[in-house]
Amino acid sequence: MDFEPKIIVFCCNWCSYAAADLAGINRMQYPHNVWIIRLMCSGMVHPEFIMDALSQGADGVMVLGCHLGECHYRDGNYRALDRSDMVVELLEDFGYEQERFHLAWISSQEADKFVEVVSGMVNRIKKLGPAGG
Repeated sequence: MDFEPKIIVFCCNWCSYAAADLAGINRMQYPHNVWIIRLMCSGMVHPEFIMDALSQGADGVMVLGCHLGECHYRDGNYRALDRSDMVVELLEDFGYEQERFHLAWISSQEADKFVEVVSGMVNRIKKLGPAGG
Protein backbone atom coordinates (compact mmCIF):
# COMPACT_ATOMS: atom_id res chain seq x y z
CA MET A 1 0.00 0.00 0.00
CA ASP A 2 1.38 3.41 -1.00
CA PHE A 3 1.95 6.08 1.61
CA GLU A 4 -0.59 8.90 1.28
CA PRO A 5 0.60 11.92 3.25
CA LYS A 6 -1.65 14.28 5.18
CA ILE A 7 -0.89 17.87 4.23
CA ILE A 8 -2.30 20.86 6.10
CA VAL A 9 -2.54 23.99 3.93
CA PHE A 10 -3.06 27.33 5.68
CA CYS A 11 -4.52 29.69 3.03
CA CYS A 12 -5.13 33.40 3.27
CA ASN A 13 -8.71 34.33 2.50
CA TRP A 14 -7.99 36.90 -0.16
CA CYS A 15 -5.51 35.21 -2.47
CA SER A 16 -4.49 31.59 -1.98
CA TYR A 17 -7.92 30.43 -0.77
CA ALA A 18 -9.48 32.21 -3.75
CA ALA A 19 -6.97 30.42 -6.01
CA ALA A 20 -7.97 27.07 -4.46
CA ASP A 21 -11.62 27.97 -5.01
CA LEU A 22 -10.91 28.91 -8.63
CA ALA A 23 -9.12 25.59 -9.13
CA GLY A 24 -12.26 23.85 -7.91
CA ILE A 25 -14.54 25.96 -10.10
CA ASN A 26 -12.35 25.11 -13.11
CA ARG A 27 -12.41 21.42 -12.13
CA MET A 28 -8.62 21.32 -11.93
CA GLN A 29 -7.30 18.14 -10.35
CA TYR A 30 -5.06 18.27 -7.30
CA PRO A 31 -4.28 15.69 -4.61
CA HIS A 32 -7.13 14.69 -2.35
CA ASN A 33 -4.97 14.47 0.75
CA VAL A 34 -4.66 18.19 1.45
CA TRP A 35 -6.71 19.84 4.15
CA ILE A 36 -7.21 23.55 3.60
CA ILE A 37 -7.56 25.83 6.60
CA ARG A 38 -8.86 29.25 5.61
CA LEU A 39 -7.45 32.23 7.50
CA MET A 40 -7.86 35.93 6.91
CA CYS A 41 -4.09 36.37 6.45
CA SER A 42 -0.97 34.21 6.21
CA GLY A 43 0.52 36.43 8.91
CA MET A 44 -1.89 34.80 11.38
CA VAL A 45 -0.07 31.46 11.18
CA HIS A 46 2.07 31.20 14.27
CA PRO A 47 4.93 28.68 14.20
CA GLU A 48 3.16 26.82 17.02
CA PHE A 49 0.27 25.99 14.62
CA ILE A 50 2.71 24.29 12.25
CA MET A 51 4.40 22.30 14.99
CA ASP A 52 1.01 21.30 16.45
CA ALA A 53 -0.15 20.06 13.05
CA LEU A 54 2.95 17.88 12.66
CA SER A 55 2.76 16.54 16.20
CA GLN A 56 -0.91 15.65 15.68
CA GLY A 57 -0.41 13.57 12.55
CA ALA A 58 0.20 15.86 9.59
CA ASP A 59 3.11 14.84 7.37
CA GLY A 60 3.59 18.31 5.91
CA VAL A 61 2.36 21.87 6.39
CA MET A 62 2.07 24.71 3.90
CA VAL A 63 1.40 28.41 4.37
CA LEU A 64 0.08 30.10 1.23
CA GLY A 65 -0.44 33.85 1.11
CA CYS A 66 -0.71 36.89 -1.13
CA HIS A 67 2.32 37.94 -3.12
CA LEU A 68 4.73 40.13 -1.18
CA GLY A 69 3.59 43.73 -1.39
CA GLU A 70 -0.01 42.73 -2.13
CA CYS A 71 -1.25 41.73 1.35
CA HIS A 72 -4.74 42.99 2.19
CA TYR A 73 -3.43 43.63 5.71
CA ARG A 74 -0.36 45.58 4.50
CA ASP A 75 2.44 43.43 5.92
CA GLY A 76 0.91 40.14 7.04
CA ASN A 77 2.73 38.10 4.44
CA TYR A 78 6.03 39.70 5.48
CA ARG A 79 5.23 38.53 9.02
CA ALA A 80 4.68 35.01 7.66
CA LEU A 81 8.01 35.23 5.83
CA ASP A 82 9.82 36.34 9.00
CA ARG A 83 8.23 33.51 10.98
CA SER A 84 9.28 30.92 8.40
CA ASP A 85 12.88 31.19 9.64
CA MET A 86 11.67 30.32 13.13
CA VAL A 87 9.66 27.40 11.73
CA VAL A 88 12.75 25.94 10.05
CA GLU A 89 14.66 26.15 13.35
CA LEU A 90 11.81 24.51 15.26
CA LEU A 91 11.56 21.71 12.71
CA GLU A 92 15.24 20.98 13.18
CA ASP A 93 14.94 21.15 16.98
CA PHE A 94 12.08 18.65 16.95
CA GLY A 95 13.70 16.27 14.45
CA TYR A 96 11.58 17.05 11.37
CA GLU A 97 13.01 17.62 7.92
CA GLN A 98 12.64 21.25 6.82
CA GLU A 99 11.06 20.01 3.57
CA ARG A 100 7.92 19.22 5.60
CA PHE A 101 7.18 22.96 5.59
CA HIS A 102 6.58 25.14 2.55
CA LEU A 103 5.74 28.84 2.21
CA ALA A 104 4.48 30.21 -1.13
CA TRP A 105 2.80 33.30 -2.56
CA ILE A 106 -0.22 32.74 -4.79
CA SER A 107 -2.64 35.36 -6.14
CA SER A 108 -6.38 34.81 -6.45
CA GLN A 109 -6.09 34.22 -10.21
CA GLU A 110 -3.27 31.65 -10.01
CA ALA A 111 -5.30 28.45 -9.72
CA ASP A 112 -2.71 26.65 -11.84
CA LYS A 113 0.07 27.72 -9.46
CA PHE A 114 -2.01 26.54 -6.48
CA VAL A 115 -2.39 23.10 -8.07
CA GLU A 116 1.32 22.98 -8.97
CA VAL A 117 2.54 24.01 -5.50
CA VAL A 118 0.21 21.68 -3.60
CA SER A 119 0.94 18.74 -5.93
CA GLY A 120 4.67 19.34 -5.59
CA MET A 121 4.41 19.33 -1.80
CA VAL A 122 2.48 16.05 -1.78
CA ASN A 123 5.07 14.44 -4.06
CA ARG A 124 7.94 15.72 -1.91
CA ILE A 125 6.36 14.37 1.28
CA LYS A 126 5.65 11.00 -0.37
CA LYS A 127 9.42 10.68 -0.97
CA LEU A 128 10.20 11.63 2.64
CA GLY A 129 7.70 9.21 4.14
CA PRO A 130 5.57 9.71 7.25
CA ALA A 131 6.55 12.43 9.71
CA GLY A 132 8.37 11.03 12.68
CA GLY A 133 8.59 7.67 10.97
